[in-house]
Amino acid sequence: MIKKKLAIVGIVGVPANYGGFETLVEYLLDLLPKFYDITIYCQSQSYPEKVESYKGAKLKYLKLKANGVQSVIYDSVSLWKSINGFDYILILGVSGAIAIPFVKPFTRAKVITHIDGLEWKRDKWGAFAKRFLKFSESVAVKYSDAIISDNKHIFDYVKKEYGKDSHLIAYGANHVAHVDHALYQKKYSFIHKPYIFTVCRIEPENNIEMQLRVFSENELNIPYVIVGNWNSSDYGMRLYQEYSTKKNVILYNPIYANEELNVLRSNCHYYLHGHSAGGTNPSLVEAMYLGLPIIAFGVNYNRETTFNQAIYFNDSIELLHKLAHLEEFDREAISQTMYKLARKNYSWKAINKKYVNMLKSL
Repeated sequence: MIKKKLAIVGIVGVPANYGGFETLVEYLLDLLPKFYDITIYCQSQSYPEKVESYKGAKLKYLKLKANGVQSVIYDSVSLWKSINGFDYILILGVSGAIAIPFVKPFTRAKVITHIDGLEWKRDKWGAFAKRFLKFSESVAVKYSDAIISDNKHIFDYVKKEYGKDSHLIAYGANHVAHVDHALYQKKYSFIHKPYIFTVCRIEPENNIEMQLRVFSENELNIPYVIVGNWNSSDYGMRLYQEYSTKKNVILYNPIYANEELNVLRSNCHYYLHGHSAGGTNPSLVEAMYLGLPIIAFGVNYNRETTFNQAIYFNDSIELLHKLAHLEEFDREAISQTMYKLARKNYSWKAINKKYVNMLKSL
Protein backbone atom coordinates (compact mmCIF):
# COMPACT_ATOMS: atom_id res chain seq x y z
CA MET A 1 0.00 0.00 0.00
CA ILE A 2 1.35 3.40 -1.00
CA LYS A 3 0.98 5.74 1.95
CA LYS A 4 -0.25 9.28 1.51
CA LYS A 5 2.20 11.95 2.63
CA LEU A 6 1.61 14.25 5.61
CA ALA A 7 3.71 17.27 6.57
CA ILE A 8 3.49 18.62 10.13
CA VAL A 9 4.57 22.22 10.73
CA GLY A 10 4.43 24.66 13.64
CA ILE A 11 6.26 22.85 16.46
CA VAL A 12 9.75 23.02 17.95
CA GLY A 13 10.11 19.37 17.05
CA VAL A 14 10.32 15.81 18.32
CA PRO A 15 11.32 14.10 20.54
CA ALA A 16 9.10 16.36 22.63
CA ASN A 17 10.35 18.14 25.73
CA TYR A 18 7.87 20.85 26.71
CA GLY A 19 4.84 22.14 24.86
CA GLY A 20 1.34 20.91 24.13
CA PHE A 21 1.73 20.63 20.36
CA GLU A 22 5.06 18.84 20.70
CA THR A 23 3.47 16.33 23.08
CA LEU A 24 0.55 15.92 20.68
CA VAL A 25 2.85 15.06 17.78
CA GLU A 26 4.95 12.76 19.98
CA TYR A 27 1.91 10.55 20.61
CA LEU A 28 0.35 10.90 17.17
CA LEU A 29 3.50 9.15 15.97
CA ASP A 30 2.42 6.03 17.86
CA LEU A 31 -0.20 5.31 15.19
CA LEU A 32 -0.17 7.75 12.24
CA PRO A 33 3.04 6.42 10.60
CA LYS A 34 1.18 3.13 10.01
CA PHE A 35 -1.13 5.00 7.63
CA TYR A 36 0.89 8.00 6.43
CA ASP A 37 4.39 8.92 5.28
CA ILE A 38 5.10 11.76 7.74
CA THR A 39 7.60 14.62 7.61
CA ILE A 40 8.00 16.97 10.59
CA TYR A 41 9.72 20.37 10.47
CA CYS A 42 11.88 21.05 13.55
CA GLN A 43 13.79 23.95 15.08
CA SER A 44 17.46 23.21 14.40
CA GLN A 45 18.95 24.82 17.51
CA SER A 46 16.83 22.67 19.85
CA TYR A 47 18.31 19.44 18.48
CA PRO A 48 22.13 19.35 18.49
CA GLU A 49 21.98 15.73 17.35
CA LYS A 50 19.95 15.96 14.17
CA VAL A 51 18.55 12.50 13.59
CA GLU A 52 16.90 11.94 10.22
CA SER A 53 13.89 10.04 11.52
CA TYR A 54 11.95 9.46 14.73
CA LYS A 55 9.21 6.91 15.43
CA GLY A 56 8.71 6.38 11.71
CA ALA A 57 8.60 10.08 10.73
CA LYS A 58 11.19 11.98 8.68
CA LEU A 59 12.64 15.07 10.37
CA LYS A 60 13.68 18.28 8.58
CA TYR A 61 15.48 21.09 10.41
CA LEU A 62 15.16 24.86 10.01
CA LYS A 63 17.62 27.43 11.34
CA LEU A 64 14.80 29.61 12.64
CA LYS A 65 13.01 29.94 15.99
CA ALA A 66 9.69 28.17 16.32
CA ASN A 67 8.35 30.50 19.04
CA GLY A 68 7.99 34.25 19.52
CA VAL A 69 7.92 36.75 16.67
CA GLN A 70 10.06 34.55 14.43
CA SER A 71 7.41 31.81 14.57
CA VAL A 72 5.60 33.56 11.70
CA ILE A 73 8.65 33.11 9.46
CA TYR A 74 9.35 29.61 10.80
CA ASP A 75 5.84 28.39 10.06
CA SER A 76 5.68 30.17 6.69
CA VAL A 77 9.00 28.68 5.51
CA SER A 78 7.87 25.23 6.68
CA LEU A 79 4.68 25.68 4.68
CA TRP A 80 6.52 26.67 1.51
CA LYS A 81 8.81 23.66 1.86
CA SER A 82 5.70 21.46 2.01
CA ILE A 83 3.98 22.56 -1.19
CA ASN A 84 5.37 19.73 -3.32
CA GLY A 85 4.90 16.03 -2.77
CA PHE A 86 2.46 16.07 0.14
CA ASP A 87 -1.19 15.09 0.32
CA TYR A 88 -1.84 16.82 3.66
CA ILE A 89 -0.24 19.67 5.60
CA LEU A 90 -1.09 19.85 9.31
CA ILE A 91 -0.37 23.32 10.75
CA LEU A 92 -0.23 23.52 14.54
CA GLY A 93 -1.07 27.08 15.56
CA VAL A 94 -2.04 30.13 13.53
CA SER A 95 1.21 32.15 13.56
CA GLY A 96 2.10 31.31 9.97
CA ALA A 97 -1.44 30.98 8.69
CA ILE A 98 -1.14 34.23 6.72
CA ALA A 99 0.95 32.22 4.24
CA ILE A 100 -1.86 29.72 3.54
CA PRO A 101 -3.62 31.72 0.76
CA PHE A 102 -0.27 32.19 -0.99
CA VAL A 103 0.64 28.51 -0.70
CA LYS A 104 -2.72 27.03 -1.70
CA PRO A 105 -2.50 27.80 -5.46
CA PHE A 106 0.80 25.92 -5.67
CA THR A 107 -0.08 22.72 -3.82
CA ARG A 108 -2.52 19.85 -4.14
CA ALA A 109 -2.21 19.16 -0.42
CA LYS A 110 -5.18 19.53 1.87
CA VAL A 111 -4.34 22.08 4.57
CA ILE A 112 -5.52 21.42 8.13
CA THR A 113 -4.98 24.04 10.85
CA HIS A 114 -5.19 23.43 14.59
CA ILE A 115 -6.06 26.91 15.84
CA ASP A 116 -4.67 26.45 19.37
CA GLY A 117 -7.22 28.02 21.67
CA LEU A 118 -7.60 31.66 20.60
CA GLU A 119 -3.91 32.54 20.76
CA TRP A 120 -4.71 36.22 20.17
CA LYS A 121 -6.38 36.51 23.57
CA ARG A 122 -3.24 35.67 25.56
CA ASP A 123 -2.02 38.42 27.89
CA LYS A 124 1.61 37.94 26.86
CA TRP A 125 0.93 39.60 23.50
CA GLY A 126 0.81 43.35 22.92
CA ALA A 127 -1.98 45.11 21.04
CA PHE A 128 -0.38 44.75 17.59
CA ALA A 129 0.46 41.07 18.10
CA LYS A 130 -3.10 40.36 19.26
CA ARG A 131 -4.56 42.02 16.16
CA PHE A 132 -2.15 40.12 13.93
CA LEU A 133 -2.94 36.76 15.53
CA LYS A 134 -6.69 37.40 15.32
CA PHE A 135 -6.29 38.23 11.62
CA SER A 136 -4.10 35.16 11.13
CA GLU A 137 -6.75 33.03 12.82
CA SER A 138 -9.41 34.35 10.43
CA VAL A 139 -7.15 33.58 7.45
CA ALA A 140 -6.59 30.05 8.75
CA VAL A 141 -10.31 29.38 9.10
CA LYS A 142 -11.10 30.85 5.68
CA TYR A 143 -8.40 29.15 3.63
CA SER A 144 -7.79 25.83 5.38
CA ASP A 145 -9.53 22.71 4.14
CA ALA A 146 -10.23 21.71 7.74
CA ILE A 147 -9.95 23.26 11.20
CA ILE A 148 -9.24 21.41 14.44
CA SER A 149 -10.61 22.66 17.77
CA ASP A 150 -9.34 20.97 20.92
CA ASN A 151 -12.16 22.13 23.18
CA LYS A 152 -15.95 22.42 22.91
CA HIS A 153 -15.72 26.12 23.77
CA ILE A 154 -13.31 26.66 20.82
CA PHE A 155 -15.56 24.57 18.58
CA ASP A 156 -18.54 26.77 19.46
CA TYR A 157 -16.46 29.94 18.98
CA VAL A 158 -15.37 28.93 15.45
CA LYS A 159 -18.97 28.16 14.52
CA LYS A 160 -20.29 31.45 15.92
CA GLU A 161 -17.44 33.71 14.78
CA TYR A 162 -16.88 32.27 11.31
CA GLY A 163 -19.92 30.11 10.59
CA LYS A 164 -17.69 27.10 9.99
CA ASP A 165 -17.68 23.63 11.50
CA SER A 166 -14.44 22.26 12.88
CA HIS A 167 -13.17 18.87 13.99
CA LEU A 168 -13.33 18.56 17.79
CA ILE A 169 -10.23 16.62 18.85
CA ALA A 170 -8.66 17.04 22.29
CA TYR A 171 -5.40 15.60 23.70
CA GLY A 172 -4.50 12.27 25.18
CA ALA A 173 -3.08 11.78 28.67
CA ASN A 174 -2.54 8.08 29.27
CA HIS A 175 1.23 8.46 28.89
CA VAL A 176 1.49 9.70 32.49
CA ALA A 177 1.88 7.33 35.42
CA HIS A 178 2.03 7.35 39.21
CA VAL A 179 5.51 7.16 40.73
CA ASP A 180 6.17 6.09 44.32
CA HIS A 181 7.37 9.09 46.33
CA ALA A 182 9.82 6.91 48.26
CA LEU A 183 12.06 6.82 45.18
CA TYR A 184 12.61 10.59 45.41
CA GLN A 185 12.36 11.16 49.16
CA LYS A 186 15.95 12.39 49.46
CA LYS A 187 15.70 14.86 46.58
CA TYR A 188 12.26 16.22 47.49
CA SER A 189 11.96 16.20 51.27
CA PHE A 190 8.40 17.58 51.20
CA ILE A 191 7.01 14.85 48.96
CA HIS A 192 5.56 12.60 51.68
CA LYS A 193 3.48 15.47 53.08
CA PRO A 194 0.55 17.42 51.53
CA TYR A 195 1.50 20.06 48.95
CA ILE A 196 -0.17 21.91 46.08
CA PHE A 197 1.41 21.47 42.65
CA THR A 198 1.48 23.25 39.27
CA VAL A 199 3.48 22.65 36.09
CA CYS A 200 3.15 25.24 33.34
CA ARG A 201 4.77 27.88 31.20
CA ILE A 202 5.42 31.01 33.25
CA GLU A 203 3.16 33.42 31.42
CA PRO A 204 0.73 36.11 32.66
CA GLU A 205 -2.41 34.34 31.44
CA ASN A 206 -1.60 31.32 33.59
CA ASN A 207 -2.21 33.40 36.74
CA ILE A 208 1.06 32.33 38.34
CA GLU A 209 1.61 35.67 40.06
CA MET A 210 -1.86 35.66 41.61
CA GLN A 211 -1.36 32.12 42.91
CA LEU A 212 2.09 32.88 44.31
CA ARG A 213 0.74 35.96 46.04
CA VAL A 214 -2.07 33.98 47.69
CA PHE A 215 0.38 31.45 49.11
CA SER A 216 3.08 33.91 50.15
CA GLU A 217 0.81 36.47 51.81
CA ASN A 218 -1.37 34.06 53.80
CA GLU A 219 -0.84 31.38 56.44
CA LEU A 220 -2.05 28.35 54.52
CA ASN A 221 0.18 25.74 56.17
CA ILE A 222 0.67 23.86 52.91
CA PRO A 223 3.53 24.47 50.46
CA TYR A 224 3.03 25.42 46.83
CA VAL A 225 5.38 23.71 44.35
CA ILE A 226 5.69 25.03 40.78
CA VAL A 227 7.72 23.67 37.88
CA GLY A 228 8.14 26.11 35.00
CA ASN A 229 10.40 27.98 32.62
CA TRP A 230 11.32 30.84 34.96
CA ASN A 231 14.33 31.94 32.92
CA SER A 232 12.57 32.26 29.57
CA SER A 233 11.24 35.80 30.08
CA ASP A 234 11.69 38.94 32.17
CA TYR A 235 8.29 38.18 33.68
CA GLY A 236 9.39 34.73 34.83
CA MET A 237 12.73 35.95 36.18
CA ARG A 238 11.01 38.72 38.15
CA LEU A 239 8.59 36.27 39.74
CA TYR A 240 11.37 33.85 40.59
CA GLN A 241 13.44 36.55 42.23
CA GLU A 242 10.48 37.83 44.22
CA TYR A 243 8.95 34.55 45.38
CA SER A 244 11.67 31.88 45.44
CA THR A 245 12.67 32.81 48.99
CA LYS A 246 9.13 32.83 50.39
CA LYS A 247 8.51 30.37 53.22
CA ASN A 248 5.87 28.11 51.69
CA VAL A 249 6.77 28.46 48.00
CA ILE A 250 9.05 25.99 46.17
CA LEU A 251 10.05 26.82 42.60
CA TYR A 252 11.79 24.50 40.12
CA ASN A 253 13.07 25.02 36.61
CA PRO A 254 11.73 22.76 33.83
CA ILE A 255 12.01 19.02 34.53
CA TYR A 256 12.30 17.03 31.31
CA ALA A 257 12.59 13.56 32.86
CA ASN A 258 9.05 12.16 32.78
CA GLU A 259 9.43 9.98 35.86
CA GLU A 260 10.70 12.87 37.96
CA LEU A 261 7.92 15.18 36.80
CA ASN A 262 5.36 12.47 37.38
CA VAL A 263 6.52 11.84 40.94
CA LEU A 264 5.90 15.50 41.80
CA ARG A 265 2.53 15.51 40.09
CA SER A 266 1.17 12.17 41.20
CA ASN A 267 1.90 12.68 44.89
CA CYS A 268 0.46 16.17 45.33
CA HIS A 269 -2.51 16.87 47.59
CA TYR A 270 -4.23 19.06 44.97
CA TYR A 271 -3.30 20.16 41.46
CA LEU A 272 -3.72 23.91 40.87
CA HIS A 273 -4.42 24.97 37.27
CA GLY A 274 -4.53 28.71 36.67
CA HIS A 275 -4.68 28.88 32.87
CA SER A 276 -7.11 31.55 31.71
CA ALA A 277 -6.60 31.24 27.93
CA GLY A 278 -6.27 28.46 25.40
CA GLY A 279 -8.34 25.38 24.78
CA THR A 280 -7.80 21.94 26.25
CA ASN A 281 -4.51 22.23 28.11
CA PRO A 282 -2.35 19.07 28.10
CA SER A 283 -1.14 19.52 31.67
CA LEU A 284 -4.75 19.62 32.85
CA VAL A 285 -5.80 16.40 31.12
CA GLU A 286 -2.60 14.77 32.40
CA ALA A 287 -3.53 15.77 35.94
CA MET A 288 -6.97 14.29 35.37
CA TYR A 289 -5.52 11.00 34.13
CA LEU A 290 -3.35 10.81 37.24
CA GLY A 291 -6.55 11.07 39.26
CA LEU A 292 -5.51 14.31 40.93
CA PRO A 293 -8.12 16.45 42.68
CA ILE A 294 -8.05 19.68 40.68
CA ILE A 295 -8.54 23.34 41.56
CA ALA A 296 -8.89 25.23 38.27
CA PHE A 297 -9.41 28.81 37.15
CA GLY A 298 -13.09 28.95 36.25
CA VAL A 299 -12.98 29.85 32.56
CA ASN A 300 -15.10 27.94 30.05
CA TYR A 301 -12.09 26.07 28.61
CA ASN A 302 -11.21 24.52 31.96
CA ARG A 303 -14.81 23.76 32.83
CA GLU A 304 -15.31 22.02 29.47
CA THR A 305 -12.13 19.98 29.90
CA THR A 306 -13.06 18.84 33.42
CA PHE A 307 -16.79 18.52 32.61
CA ASN A 308 -17.60 20.95 35.45
CA GLN A 309 -16.50 18.38 38.04
CA ALA A 310 -13.41 20.08 39.49
CA ILE A 311 -13.12 22.89 42.07
CA TYR A 312 -13.10 26.37 40.50
CA PHE A 313 -12.01 29.90 41.41
CA ASN A 314 -12.29 33.22 39.57
CA ASP A 315 -9.99 35.50 41.55
CA SER A 316 -7.49 35.56 44.41
CA ILE A 317 -10.20 35.90 47.07
CA GLU A 318 -12.00 32.77 45.87
CA LEU A 319 -8.73 30.87 45.56
CA LEU A 320 -7.72 31.78 49.11
CA HIS A 321 -11.11 30.69 50.43
CA LYS A 322 -10.93 27.34 48.62
CA LEU A 323 -7.37 26.69 49.82
CA ALA A 324 -8.22 27.65 53.39
CA HIS A 325 -11.16 25.22 53.45
CA LEU A 326 -9.85 22.18 51.57
CA GLU A 327 -11.27 19.89 54.25
CA GLU A 328 -14.77 20.81 53.03
CA PHE A 329 -14.22 19.05 49.69
CA ASP A 330 -14.48 15.32 49.06
CA ARG A 331 -10.95 14.93 47.75
CA GLU A 332 -11.26 11.22 46.99
CA ALA A 333 -14.51 11.64 45.05
CA ILE A 334 -13.05 14.45 42.93
CA SER A 335 -9.95 12.36 42.29
CA GLN A 336 -11.95 9.35 41.10
CA THR A 337 -14.19 11.51 38.91
CA MET A 338 -11.20 13.16 37.20
CA TYR A 339 -9.65 9.78 36.46
CA LYS A 340 -12.86 8.26 35.08
CA LEU A 341 -13.45 11.29 32.83
CA ALA A 342 -9.87 11.17 31.55
CA ARG A 343 -10.00 7.45 30.78
CA LYS A 344 -13.21 7.95 28.83
CA ASN A 345 -12.24 11.09 26.91
CA TYR A 346 -8.46 11.52 26.78
CA SER A 347 -6.79 8.32 25.59
CA TRP A 348 -4.17 8.61 22.84
CA LYS A 349 -5.61 5.63 21.00
CA ALA A 350 -8.94 7.45 20.62
CA ILE A 351 -7.23 10.74 19.70
CA ASN A 352 -5.11 9.02 17.03
CA LYS A 353 -8.21 7.42 15.52
CA LYS A 354 -9.92 10.81 15.35
CA TYR A 355 -6.96 12.26 13.43
CA VAL A 356 -6.95 9.32 11.01
CA ASN A 357 -10.70 9.65 10.43
CA MET A 358 -10.39 13.41 9.97
CA LEU A 359 -7.66 13.00 7.32
CA LYS A 360 -9.62 10.27 5.53
CA SER A 361 -12.66 12.57 5.35
CA LEU A 362 -10.82 15.22 3.31
